[in-house]
Amino acid sequence: MSGFVVWFTGLSGAGKSTLAELLKVEIEGRGRHVEVLDGDEVRTHLSKGLGFSKEDRDTNIRRIGYAARLVARSGGVAIAAAISPYREVRDEVRAQTPGFFEVHVRCSVEELARRDVKGLYAKALRGEIGNFTGVSDPYEAPLKPEVAVDSEAESVEESFTRIVAQLERSGLLSPGVRESRADPELARNLPRLDVGPRETSDALMLGWGALAPLAGFMGSSDYLSVLAEGRLKSGQPFTIPVLLRTKQPLKAGRVALWTAGEPVAIVDVEGAFQTSPDEEALAVYGTDDLAHPGVRALRESGGWALAGAVTALRRPDTGFPEHDLTPLEVRRAKAERGWRTMVGFQTRNPVHRAHEYLQKVALESVDGLLLHPLVGETQPGDIPADVRMRCYEALLADYFPAGRTLLATNPAWMRYAGPKEAVFHALVRRNYGCTHFIVGRDHAGVGGYYDTYAAHRVFDEYAPGELGIEILKFEHAFYCRACAGMASVRTCPHPADQHEALSGTAVRQMLAAGVDLPAEFTRPEVAQVLARTAVAEQ
Repeated sequence: MSGFVVWFTGLSGAGKSTLAELLKVEIEGRGRHVEVLDGDEVRTHLSKGLGFSKEDRDTNIRRIGYAARLVARSGGVAIAAAISPYREVRDEVRAQTPGFFEVHVRCSVEELARRDVKGLYAKALRGEIGNFTGVSDPYEAPLKPEVAVDSEAESVEESFTRIVAQLERSGLLSPGVRESRADPELARNLPRLDVGPRETSDALMLGWGALAPLAGFMGSSDYLSVLAEGRLKSGQPFTIPVLLRTKQPLKAGRVALWTAGEPVAIVDVEGAFQTSPDEEALAVYGTDDLAHPGVRALRESGGWALAGAVTALRRPDTGFPEHDLTPLEVRRAKAERGWRTMVGFQTRNPVHRAHEYLQKVALESVDGLLLHPLVGETQPGDIPADVRMRCYEALLADYFPAGRTLLATNPAWMRYAGPKEAVFHALVRRNYGCTHFIVGRDHAGVGGYYDTYAAHRVFDEYAPGELGIEILKFEHAFYCRACAGMASVRTCPHPADQHEALSGTAVRQMLAAGVDLPAEFTRPEVAQVLARTAVAEQ
């Protein structure tokens, strides 16, 4: 695939960086390597020492153009977000750059001054700041940009949608997976296939774009490639088959998926193929032991699979309306908060102090935290999703800054596939807009089938930037009585008998016995939620 350059130009504060970050997530979700060249960051590094004269500004733009061409020349996508006020030097970069796509982000100085929390425009208008583009220095708008958006009159999503549509029309960007939803009434005249919660979860996530670059249930070639290589046939990383399993094949054509008496999705069936359960169990789970919940679920499924594109018939509805957000809605929320970076956190267990510690360490270096608990099907004995959600709400109410966290549900079901699922979880979070993802000890493990840090090592198999998300690997964390605080095996010199750490089994036993969970293990507010639930179940 040929590389190309998307060049955002516009006044300071118009929204170039926000749109650039949204576009980065979108293009990476389609399997392309993307580099963002932000004007402020470039001045800190590549153009350090340059001033704001016209000559220095032109030199800065030429340097950004050169770096962007290198990215595009290697088949990647460069997204430049810089004021680049002078038309002549922008046109010079255009002439030197194959696949140049210019986006003008318009916004009036009056509106920029109104929304400017730093007050830079006000100071420039008072003459306190010199060489300020749009006030005391000229800005020459493009005459014929590929797209012109107006951040004063349009929402971020409206502008973003127009940019993506024009990139697709221009042929630079292949049509990709975005939200695909339709009226449920369309399903009532189609052949009906009743499915369970796992198939429902996969179908809806496919329709919402959460499993991009997949637009539908896998065909045979992708299925076999994932088993053999951990990649789709196209070469894009993907580690777990996403299949519509049936007991028998169906003919090609449209079919409606129903669950609990309601249509949930439409599948344009392209064909059917037989799966290879033995090979799949070993490739995905690393075992064929029926005691493994993932292997057991696989064996209980049909031996045929239907391939085809999916259209979702409803939005997320897991019982938490405030937090049931599609990937598009999460990306929009990220943009509205002004977060350029966002770290995702996955859990199927109640939140405890070690989780909180990892999340806050990550927040020291990123703009926002997406708490993204899995609320789909888990194995018997796991704490129910509604309890876990209430635990998160209790924690966020008192222990996190409100402007730096977002709680949203992840409707996926738990495979318990260890390192394979760690990569799968990272790809899903990338599609929700995360730039970083936390991977801790025994991620997605169960019952000792995977060694403690296999989920860390699996990411070493991918080239830098290949997954489109940065992995934050954390060691085991705990409260150390000797340190009198949270620590990890990297930072604590004390023996294990000084560490306060409880297994899930121990937590359940203490709750059943009415024993208070220690404050060093979890916050009292979280412990109260768990205790009330345990009492109610007795």
